Amino acid sequence: MQVILLERVAKLGQMGDVVDVKAGYARNFLLPQKKALTASQANIANFEAQKAQLEANNLETKKEAEDMAGRLDGQQFIVIRQASDAGSLYGSVTPRDAAEAATEAGFTVDRKQVSVEAPIKELGVHNMIVTLHPEVSATIEINVARSTEEAELQASGKSIQELEAEAEAEAEFEIAELFDDLGAAASDDDDLAETAGVDAAEGEAEAEDAGEKA
Repeated sequence: MQVILLERVAKLGQMGDVVDVKAGYARNFLLPQKKALTASQANIANFEAQKAQLEANNLETKKEAEDMAGRLDGQQFIVIRQASDAGSLYGSVTPRDAAEAATEAGFTVDRKQVSVEAPIKELGVHNMIVTLHPEVSATIEINVARSTEEAELQASGKSIQELEAEAEAEAEFEIAELFDDLGAAASDDDDLAETAGVDAAEGEAEAEDAGEKA
C-alpha cells in the first residue's frame, strides 16, 4: 500500500515522501496518527497545495520540541518500587511510570512519547527515550529505588550490589566491635578478680605476720 508521509517517520521517510508500507501498518498506525495519507492523486495534490504551510508548522513544532529537549535531556526522575534484596522488582517500570514522574517534576510528557529498549525489572538508574518530535528526542534517566535515600545513593553512582555489600560490611564491622567490647569487658573482669585475689593474699600474709609477732 502506498502512502504520502505528512511528517518524518523513522526508518520510513521524510515529509512528502510516497512510500510503500504494509496495509495493516498504514491502517493501524500511520493513518489514525495522521502521519500519512493514502497516496491517491487527490491526496497528493492536496498535500502539494498545503506543503508550504505544513513545512512551516513542522518547523515551529520542531523548534518548540528542541527547546523542550534542551531542558529535559539528561534529567533524572525517581520512581519508588518494592524489590527483593537482590534488587529484582515485583513488577516493572513502564513508559507510563516515567511519563508520570516527569510530569510531576514539571515537564509535559505523554506516555506515548516514551520508549525503552527492554522492560525495567531491576533497581538502578535506567535510560528512556522521549520522542518530542519526529526529528527531536531527549534521553532521561529513571532512578528506580526502594526509598528516596537509596535513590540518592544510586544517583551518586553506586549500584544496588555495592549498596548491599556496604550494608553487609557495616553489619560485620558492628558485630566485630561488639565482640571486641565483650572481650575487653571480660578481660577487665579478669584483671579485677586477679587484683582482688592478690589483695586477699596480701591481707592473709599480713594477718599471719601479726599473729606470729603477738
